[in-house]
Amino acid sequence: MDMPTDPTAGLPDLPYTADCRARVAFEVLAKRWDSVVVFTLGAHGPMRPRALVARIGGISPKVLNEALRRLEYNGLVERRPYAEAPPRVDYALTEAGTALLVPMRGMGAWAARYADAVLAAQDRYEAR
Repeated sequence: MDMPTDPTAGLPDLPYTADCRARVAFEVLAKRWDSVVVFTLGAHGPMRPRALVARIGGISPKVLNEALRRLEYNGLVERRPYAEAPPRVDYALTEAGTALLVPMRGMGAWAARYADAVLAAQDRYEAR
């Protein structure tokens, strides 16, 4: 996958780089587990929190709850409660969350291609 020669192609011409709306996409997934939760819900559909913990692995219920709240706040995930006894809730991606899977797959392709080079650069930097 070749990258465009102008990384700003198609972006609005803003007076300051800090005003770039693309920052929003990176900020909503800046926390470690948020992108993992989005990816898991995208791959497996709506899930209950306990099922998410089991599917993801390595995430505590507390950290998952924090990630789900952030994702709901940002409009990427919808909490769906059911009027049952005992109470039940599951989480599903919104339209915005589902649309985010496309660029996330692009980032995954970038990582598959360049992760070794990034890790090698980090090792070289730390060895200085």
